[in-house]
Amino acid sequence: MASHIVGYPRMGPKRELKFALESFWDGKSSAEDLQKVATDLRSSIWKQMSSAGIKYIPSNTFSYYDQVLDTTAMLGAVPPRYNWTGGEIGFDTYFSMARGNASVPAMEMTKWFDTNYHYIVPELGPDVKFSYASHKAVSEYNEAKALGVDTVPVLVGPVSYLLLSKPAKGVEKNFPLLSLLDKILPVYKEVIGELKAAGASWIQLDEPTLVKDLDAHQLQAFTQAYAELESSLSGINAIIETYFADVPVEAYKTVTGLKGISGIGFDLIRGAKSLDLIKGGFPGDKYLFAGVVDGRNIWANDLAASIATLSELEGIVGKDKLVVSTSCSLQHTAVDLINETKFDSELKSWLAFAAQKIVEVNALAKALAGQKDEEFFSANAAALQSRKSSPRVTNEAVQKAAAALRGSDHRRATNVSARLDAQQKKLNLPILPTTTIGSFPQTVELRRVRREYKAKKISEDEYVNAIKEEINKVVKLQEELDIDVLVHGEPERNDMVEYFGEQLSGFAFSVNGWVQSYGSRCVKPPIIYGDVSRPKAMTVFWSTMAQSMTSRPMKGMLTGPVTILNWSFVRNDQPRFETCYQIALAIKDEVEDLEKAGITVIQIDEAALREGLPLRKSEEAFYLDWAVHSFRITNCGVQDTTQIHTHMCYSNFNDIIHSIIDMDADVITIENSRSDEKLLSVFREGVKYGAGIGPGVYDIHSPRIPSTEEIADRINKMLAVLETNILWVNPDCGLKTRKYSEVKPALSNMVEACKLLRKQLASAK
Repeated sequence: MASHIVGYPRMGPKRELKFALESFWDGKSSAEDLQKVATDLRSSIWKQMSSAGIKYIPSNTFSYYDQVLDTTAMLGAVPPRYNWTGGEIGFDTYFSMARGNASVPAMEMTKWFDTNYHYIVPELGPDVKFSYASHKAVSEYNEAKALGVDTVPVLVGPVSYLLLSKPAKGVEKNFPLLSLLDKILPVYKEVIGELKAAGASWIQLDEPTLVKDLDAHQLQAFTQAYAELESSLSGINAIIETYFADVPVEAYKTVTGLKGISGIGFDLIRGAKSLDLIKGGFPGDKYLFAGVVDGRNIWANDLAASIATLSELEGIVGKDKLVVSTSCSLQHTAVDLINETKFDSELKSWLAFAAQKIVEVNALAKALAGQKDEEFFSANAAALQSRKSSPRVTNEAVQKAAAALRGSDHRRATNVSARLDAQQKKLNLPILPTTTIGSFPQTVELRRVRREYKAKKISEDEYVNAIKEEINKVVKLQEELDIDVLVHGEPERNDMVEYFGEQLSGFAFSVNGWVQSYGSRCVKPPIIYGDVSRPKAMTVFWSTMAQSMTSRPMKGMLTGPVTILNWSFVRNDQPRFETCYQIALAIKDEVEDLEKAGITVIQIDEAALREGLPLRKSEEAFYLDWAVHSFRITNCGVQDTTQIHTHMCYSNFNDIIHSIIDMDADVITIENSRSDEKLLSVFREGVKYGAGIGPGVYDIHSPRIPSTEEIADRINKMLAVLETNILWVNPDCGLKTRKYSEVKPALSNMVEACKLLRKQLASAK
């Protein structure tokens, strides 16, 4: 029985690649230094999987930024603004596309399906000249081969690549991207030809869009593409890999009928319905790659249940055609439990990070081949029973309070228009009020202070004084810039979810459980193992301290329940919505304590609400109902004069705009600039929005500093579709990843653009 891994984390067990990238971007190290770190990481990963007994080991899943951007480079689909003149694409062009540079903005970044990973959206049109411009897939295959490891090179499949793209600026928005299929397939043929010549016997083509609701034309594109590739795939075994959901019936018929394909991978964790389709018939000439080990969570596999599933599949496809696999790439989970020193033995026994999942995959494959490790399986069964019966998991009072929520929709008593009037009387803000999203740059010194406090190298008084000094600096800067509604900069927080999870019961935290979000940005998701409650106030101390430093409104900064849920590793022993309601009640307590302490503007970020939207339309309404309800629970008890903000970023929000309105926030700040102001189109099409709204006026994920004129132009575009009295002006997102040398001029230009437009609006009256 063979074993397979769909993909593996790239950053390294202790974020080695992150630090190498940032050192390179800052000009502190060379391209050769960066490449050496990458080479060492790849070598370690391949050797680890080889020694664990994995047969189908992936290559080309490593990336310096993003696998879709890697595919754009492979195809030579570089937007003209980057002035690429041909040849092999190097770091300058590659990172300019990802991050922008001093003269041109980055490409759009959006969420990868329903994960917290972000990909760089290809910009395509009829005039793009595709060419084979990055030989990375072949180079990495040869690199592994030189180490004695035969790998399965992984490519983003041609149809999914096009379906995940967007029309370039200036191209008709309804341009048929699939019409480019015939233009990109010659490049895929070249790549496959080189891989065959290099000795590859298997290749993996990721086609995750097969799990979405595709129409007949889109499904036909798969049939067309693989019929065209059939001769190129002769002499090499090709796997079509799907993940993140079950494959719909028509897509299942399409993928199982593709020509030139030797195997198909299914996510049997989030796509359990695919099992029924497989039971109804699976082609006898193809391998079934059964994704029974969860690639998106950190819980130990139920080995006995997986063996039962695999045994059933073995009866359908045969022992020789069944391969044990992960449900998706392991890049969405943490790297290795061996680096975790603070978990107690009970909790640790419940967990499996990427390295442990490799062992699980191989153990399952060996068990099916008659070589069951009885000790390993017994320990697994004991851990599962321990988790099921542990008193630390259950809090009856919390469960009772969450169950009682279902009798109300938890709306504020007054409509948003009346609330905004009451708030304006209290806040007295100018038109086009300015604010930022929450965080300010996280300096080396600030990180040192937090690190030393956690390590107990400095006292609590020293820590509080250092954070107080940082808050004072941020407050004074905002006052100097003349920003209207201030933030305290969040210097006490390393991460917006981690900070709250550390203060809520039912959460556990890793030391090195880092997961890539985008580029060099890594997050350390909390682990929700039990019922959630708030033992004491979490932010009131810092928020009231910051408010005491200024007469301007100071936002209380919270992370919303849906975002905490979607950015955590969530318990899998109860429905997600039940856990979300528990978190909502905890945040509600905090909101009400902030209000009692005199904080009149409270931001409850729901950056990840759209991210959690199911991939199938039939499941969207249920999710949006409980997600939006969870947000309303948090603030349903505040006074009309307390202004509730929320923030969302880096997803396509147009399709859920009515649910966003239903959240009933007083003000929403939302990413807009990096996505070419896609958000504004929904208002041009007639959607009426009566609450305050701040579409971002510049992209904070790029070091580029926008001019006053550029920001003013963006605001004018917003004023063309939004009422003056509801428009706010703010960056796309928080500023923690930027430097003060970038933040100060950008915010100064933002405020100046507002003042310019206020004068113009006043003179036009």
